Amino acid sequence: MSLEELGSTVGEEGSVDLVTVAQALHWFDLHTFYGHVKHVLRKPGGVFAAWCYREPVVNPSVDRVFDDLYRASAPFWDPARQIVDDEYATLSFPFRSVVQEGSEEEELTTDPIKFWAKKEMGLDGYMTYLRSWSAYQTANAA
Repeated sequence: MSLEELGSTVGEEGSVDLVTVAQALHWFDLHTFYGHVKHVLRKPGGVFAAWCYREPVVNPSVDRVFDDLYRASAPFWDPARQIVDDEYATLSFPFRSVVQEGSEEEELTTDPIKFWAKKEMGLDGYMTYLRSWSAYQTANAA
């Protein structure tokens, strides 16, 4: 996307307060994407936030089966998936740091901030989640 297209579809230079990416940053050309984010973010004060989720935790019995499935699916994952497995900790974020609230000194950080999100789902929802994996899609196509 050119900067002209970016301006007409997302916002002009310095016009966006917040850019977020949920569970997709590992698919992007980060050099180009970060450049676009820097272009549209308001200066100062614009915020870029990215997050990913990890594997579900159910109970020890289900989790053991899940872990076996996840390991067995490894050949079907795109190598970019490793960034998610690393919980985005291996990515560089070329943006001004933010204050991590709750620390004694309220340090400036770009380190990942971990949080837990809980979602209850039944077996159908759990199976839908598994079928949403790119590895499942790749294996199914093969």
